[in-house]
Amino acid sequence: MTNQTEPTRPNVIVIMVDDLGFSDIGCYGGEINTPNLDALGYNGIRFTQMYNGARCCPSRAALLTGLDAHQAGIGQMTGDLGVPSYQGYLNDNCVTMAEVAKDAGYRTLMSGKWHVGGGYDRRLRDQWTPGDATHPMPTQRGFDEYFGLLEAADSFWNPKALVLQETLIQVETSDFHLTDAIADHAVSQIDGAMADGEPFFQYIAFTAPHWPLHAWEDDIVKYEGKYMRGWDEIRGSRHEQQKSLGIVDEKWPISARDEDAPPWDEVENKEYEDIRMAVYSAMIEQVDRGIGRVIETLKNHGQYENTMIMFLSDNGGCAELFQEDTDWPDPSQWATTPTLDGQPVRVGDIPELRPGPDTTFQAVELPWANVSNTPFRFFKRWIHEGGVSTPFIVHWPSRITESAIVDNAPMSLTDIAATVYDAIGATYPTEYNDNEITPLEGESITPIFDGKKWSRERPVAVEHEGNRGIRIGDWKLVAEWDGPWELYNIPEDRTEQHDHAASEPRRAASMLKEYEAWAERCGVLPWPVKEGVLAKRTKGKRDHISQHRGAVGGRTFR
Repeated sequence: MTNQTEPTRPNVIVIMVDDLGFSDIGCYGGEINTPNLDALGYNGIRFTQMYNGARCCPSRAALLTGLDAHQAGIGQMTGDLGVPSYQGYLNDNCVTMAEVAKDAGYRTLMSGKWHVGGGYDRRLRDQWTPGDATHPMPTQRGFDEYFGLLEAADSFWNPKALVLQETLIQVETSDFHLTDAIADHAVSQIDGAMADGEPFFQYIAFTAPHWPLHAWEDDIVKYEGKYMRGWDEIRGSRHEQQKSLGIVDEKWPISARDEDAPPWDEVENKEYEDIRMAVYSAMIEQVDRGIGRVIETLKNHGQYENTMIMFLSDNGGCAELFQEDTDWPDPSQWATTPTLDGQPVRVGDIPELRPGPDTTFQAVELPWANVSNTPFRFFKRWIHEGGVSTPFIVHWPSRITESAIVDNAPMSLTDIAATVYDAIGATYPTEYNDNEITPLEGESITPIFDGKKWSRERPVAVEHEGNRGIRIGDWKLVAEWDGPWELYNIPEDRTEQHDHAASEPRRAASMLKEYEAWAERCGVLPWPVKEGVLAKRTKGKRDHISQHRGAVGGRTFR
């Protein structure tokens, strides 16, 4: 153990994973091996009603800025839809946690997925302009050090949107895996900060378990065969575990299997479904192992007690699918780059193709995403509980002295920035780089750390691609983009089984008025904002193909 002088202020590490469902990790009911996250959860605070932004980059924008994603300029994704609140990159009227922490005297570190700096198409890599006015880099938004992925997703074995500081880099070794590399750089960054005796703020943004299903074979085989019980039985066992852990209320019945997921006994290729979920689980275990390395590094520097660690996911489990390239008029961007040794990549959820290696590009798909989001309905992109509910862990031994706390207060991921500023004694600016800064949406939750009661003063509201909702007290008003408003009493019915919109019209009307006021204030526009930019639906009501496939360059294949 090195003998570093302990900074007088706490270090902060915010860890965000990608497309992890509410029930996937062990301390939230899952069967996946996550000992390091479980240790953080059982020895810190596990929050059960943290709401994210339903999709990757809107969540990241809200997390980094403490504003609603529309206020920060990322109302949908990283494409420019022609209006400021949907420009696709962080605007000049927001500040990031890194910018605020840096001004407060912190070293600022980032390892992982950026995805708040404009769009990139890997088919046009020679035309990329990272760092220009519409493609800001992490180092331009407050981070002293950066390693990671600029875009939404990529091969874990041979990513093409990989950056070190401001420079695009290439993978050069066959033993590279992006999850391990993100952990490697996170550890190295901490070592550097500790060598200089500086308190640090670090953002670690793992891309796993987002598609593609890429994992080490040694991890995959640990899970192979474990999912032959099928999704119905796994959902049921997770729900029972959640109830025993106090993560969900026993009076909430598990939601019905999604209508687009067939009964397990009707599935023809059960071995393929099993191996897909095995790879997904292996990806999560690999993330947990990386987090364990970060924890060990803190302990080696004597900084574990003095570091506030936060963990969450950017949205619920992902129901997106990949059709084979032969089904499309032109090949996907994922098939245009071969493996490191020149082999072609086959894109598509192809049953005869075992997922995991670099020659494949597959997804876990809807039925297993339904498992990830146990016990809730719907998925990533929706504002129903399955789309916006994330595990949220806060571990800070020098401040949080009571262990095994489960807190049920409704909160927004915009509250994370406000909490970080409160914890490190930073001041949120009204002006930055001669630009007027939008006031914080978030509210600090630090009173909970001291065992005090806390409740959010403002409603929690979320909108993505026309899916929309607002939580006020016990009640939630929610709608699909092309559907009617629904009203649920969440403490009595968090799995959203009993719609009260017809029986409580006055309450629904009052909440709708609140939602509309929020939407107008934050720059939310009716969906679609730009003609042709719609999520592509390919089978059933909720099964989707990736946005990258369905609306590349504003086109929608039909």
